Amino acid sequence: MAGVIPWTDRRTPPSPLPGRSRDRWPGLGGSLLGGAVAAALGLGSLALLVILLWISSPFPDNGPGGALRLAASLWLLAHGVVLVRTETLSGVPAPVGMTPLLLAVLPVWLLYRAGRDAVAGDDVEDVEGVEGAAGDVPLVPARTAWPGVTAGYLGVGAVAALYASGGTLRPSWAWTALCLPLVTVVAVGAGVWTAHGRPDGPVWVRRMLAWLSPAGRGPGTGGSADVDGRRWLAVSVRAALAGAAVLVGGGALLVGASLVWHGGATRASFLQLTAGWSGRCAVLLLALALVPNAAVWGAAYALGPGFVLGAGHAMGPLSAGRPPATLPPFPLLAAVLAAGGGPLSWAVGAVPAVAGVTVGWFVAGAACRGGEPRRDRDTAWPAGRTAAATAVAALVCGALLGGLAEAAGGPLGVAVLAHFGPVGWQVGGVAAGWTVAAGLPVALGVRAWRLRGSVKPERSGRRRVWWPWRRPAGESPALPAPSVPSPTVPEPAGARTPADVLWEDPDLQPYGVLSGEVDPFLSDFGGIEPPPPPGPHL
Repeated sequence: MAGVIPWTDRRTPPSPLPGRSRDRWPGLGGSLLGGAVAAALGLGSLALLVILLWISSPFPDNGPGGALRLAASLWLLAHGVVLVRTETLSGVPAPVGMTPLLLAVLPVWLLYRAGRDAVAGDDVEDVEGVEGAAGDVPLVPARTAWPGVTAGYLGVGAVAALYASGGTLRPSWAWTALCLPLVTVVAVGAGVWTAHGRPDGPVWVRRMLAWLSPAGRGPGTGGSADVDGRRWLAVSVRAALAGAAVLVGGGALLVGASLVWHGGATRASFLQLTAGWSGRCAVLLLALALVPNAAVWGAAYALGPGFVLGAGHAMGPLSAGRPPATLPPFPLLAAVLAAGGGPLSWAVGAVPAVAGVTVGWFVAGAACRGGEPRRDRDTAWPAGRTAAATAVAALVCGALLGGLAEAAGGPLGVAVLAHFGPVGWQVGGVAAGWTVAAGLPVALGVRAWRLRGSVKPERSGRRRVWWPWRRPAGESPALPAPSVPSPTVPEPAGARTPADVLWEDPDLQPYGVLSGEVDPFLSDFGGIEPPPPPGPHL
């Protein structure tokens, strides 16, 4: 060992490559596995349902392989992928692009949970937005969990698309490459963002939130400006969600009333489709999966633009169109109103009016409390900020309804059935206009009513300037007196300091024993004598 240099003798051997990879990307394997498991659970649930219906069918057309390919195609359809039906009477492949919104809830929820669990770990259950809730286990970084879950899910999705391409309902490769990654990235990103405590994100987002607050536009503002702007934006989003919920709920109520009104036609179309119990169960399940779509169609009808039942067949309260003669028999389609106009069609305008009133009521309640549930009335929002919150809520509500309308429709074939459902940009624009028109007067009126008789608070941090033409003649503006420091005066000898006065107790009495006596209480501690009474000691 004489020729060994101490530096080479003491150095540690390099770690193996797998260990270094685990240290560099902690949690990557768990993220990949979580994404694959989420995809397998969604596929397995649909496959179980389809196999059950295939077994109970008295006349199965294909074997179990065809049923499994159908389940994979339905799973891709739940992500927004357009399917192509090859077996048609005309021989021309027909697209099927209407996504059942209720069917899409399962994969989106599984993706959200996979992204959240990949960040928080296995020790966190049903905890959202709490950083460090897993105890000593650190959170997995977003740059690892997000791509990991996405890659695992898309890997299983690619295999499912390849397997479904041999069936009668084949996925369109262009729509598969577009919709499947988009839904995966957005849903997983929402779960990762929630697990990390919902941060504001980049610097430009924090600056925008600070600009939304009036305090954030002045110099020298601290971190409370972006918090105030975040509250203002949260109030607007909550009001928009409430308005969108009222619109969709009102649409569902209209669809239910129309189904009851057209009960005979609905029952006849249901019995016309199939004769066996397994087929009727399949039709019933499909109708239930399309109930959210029908609610969005009802909301579009109540807003005014309505929806399209084929090329040249627009159905709305202001249109006199009729459904096409080639419309396929289906229970939900049998409840479509034959023509527009009349008192019943005009009465549906109450749905968007109630939605606008709801948005205005939400914004007014938050404006009177200053955006926080336990603040004083003096911190209420001004009228301009209340109106801006209502406008933002209307825009968000219109964007939500437009997106739902675009997702609730799609082609069901060629020629006449190539256009089916509401038009997204029309529904979104009209929803935003209805919300502003009905919500803005309600928000300002309710705010003024609740703040009646209250004193307007003075603005802190701003100095009011009195211009010469604004004050009466002969009156000079009141300026604060300059502060002059007082001269330092030496304190007299023997004067008591403020500390002595602070600690002086008027009820304090001297000991009732002489200095030569021993207190009986202190005799148990070795005869320790008490201190002498306060006073001058010579």
